Amino acid sequence: MKTLFHASREYFARRFALFVIFILAALLISCGVSQPPPPQPPTPAALPQRPAGAIAQPLPRGNLIMTLGAHDPNTLDPALVGDTTSSFVVRQLFSGLVRLDNQLTIQPDLAERWEISDDGRAYTFFLRDNARFADGTPITSEDVRYSLERAADPNLARFLPAQTYLIDIVGVSEKLAGNAANISGIDVIDDRTIALTIDKPKSYFLSKLAHSTSFVVDQRTIEANPGGWIDRPNGSGPFEIERWDHDELLVIRRNVNFYRDLARLDRVTFLMGAAASNPLLLYEEGEIDVTSVPAYALARVQDENNPLSQQLVSVPQLSLFYIGMNIALPPFDDPKVREAFTLLLDRQRIAEVTLRGAAHAARGILPPGMPGYNPRLPESQVDVERVRQLLAESTYGSADNLPRIVAYGSWAGTLRDVVQDELGIDIEVRSYERFGEYLNALNQKQIALFGTGWVADYPDPENFLDLLFRGGSGENHTAYASPDVDALLDEAAVETDEARRWKLYHQAEQQILADAPIIPLYHDIEHTLVQPYVTGLEITPMGILDLSTVELLQ
Repeated sequence: MKTLFHASREYFARRFALFVIFILAALLISCGVSQPPPPQPPTPAALPQRPAGAIAQPLPRGNLIMTLGAHDPNTLDPALVGDTTSSFVVRQLFSGLVRLDNQLTIQPDLAERWEISDDGRAYTFFLRDNARFADGTPITSEDVRYSLERAADPNLARFLPAQTYLIDIVGVSEKLAGNAANISGIDVIDDRTIALTIDKPKSYFLSKLAHSTSFVVDQRTIEANPGGWIDRPNGSGPFEIERWDHDELLVIRRNVNFYRDLARLDRVTFLMGAAASNPLLLYEEGEIDVTSVPAYALARVQDENNPLSQQLVSVPQLSLFYIGMNIALPPFDDPKVREAFTLLLDRQRIAEVTLRGAAHAARGILPPGMPGYNPRLPESQVDVERVRQLLAESTYGSADNLPRIVAYGSWAGTLRDVVQDELGIDIEVRSYERFGEYLNALNQKQIALFGTGWVADYPDPENFLDLLFRGGSGENHTAYASPDVDALLDEAAVETDEARRWKLYHQAEQQILADAPIIPLYHDIEHTLVQPYVTGLEITPMGILDLSTVELLQ
């Protein structure tokens, strides 16, 4: 899923504080149309204070203002996160046992260290002595156990990310199915020690554990206010919620009880609704400090004669944007129809012309830069004659006999136009008002043809091939299922020889492409303008992960 960032700057009386506006637009969510008055800068007395005896930290360095789009994030409950906007905000409010740093390397988080058993199945984590919630309450192994079991509680929601991110832990399947009260693979040894047992040795388990599904929440806060705890969660991350005007404003402030170095910013303000219009124009007028560059403006910004070119940061993303075809719904229940549709769109033209060089055309599923990427996959070719032949060979007999097709999401309109021009048939394109509704429809596998995207949760091919295409995976929205592919994925999951593991993933990817449940389109490149006085902002191949290191030089 895609994340776009923009930002804005204002000086108040006597240059009291430096403000920055970012725009974080989740995949398929458009920005607002006007900007409300900015919040007033905080007074020193209003800033949270570090507990007595704690290590002194630098003075506050400003208020970062970011825009999240038209509405609230879909959720700020770590156990329910399924999109990049929600994930980004949740990472600022909560922590887990481990985390990914800006080099996408696993680092200790609430756990200061861990031990792995000789058979690679048991992970014993040792919590930090100073791990605590935002209110100063120590975080214990029981809090970790509660959070993991809550994330796998089928009473929480119909579709749970735990089905994807915690499923390797022994007993999670039984918990999700409602057949167990507890997860058998969790063993609380003492207040600071907890052990997790997984079904098989898997090299990517710690990376999956860095996903928000495993983040620690406060049982007391949830049980005291089951219906509204998320408005003021007692989190475990570098920031805590200070104010939330739903669909308008979300303000988070520095968590002074955070165990690591305190956030350099005193506050981050997220604007929503009519607050994110014309970010590039605002940047050029001096009102914006950081902005994602839209494809239509990229050539102008990249011009070496344009001063903006010196402020441009371009980072290829570990992403895939694609059109999915639900193989359980007509007409995509026929593999020849699916193969035909993969030959209709010119991916090179989309990347180089439509997106004006803001993306790499996709040959397969894994993006360049991902371990296990296969550079030998051939480039796709448009072949309308082959399309007609495949449709004639299908159970439908021709394009004219295809049943009515309804499509949703990005690039559906482009495909509709090509299908109309080349085959003379109509595709009806619809949309959902809220992205969360679209996600729910995908989760229920209700949509025959849909445009979407995937940004890596961690840098491993399993995060694409296994999560998106394994039969029964919670992220598999195409209903694709192949025993041969599942067997390859099973073998790759436990393979310790890296070269052999990549080869297995290559075989799985090639088989998936041959079965054609999706039309791969492109891999995104994040093009961001950043003013030189914004420091500590790291744009990774998975977007911006951590705001706690950002400073605004004055």
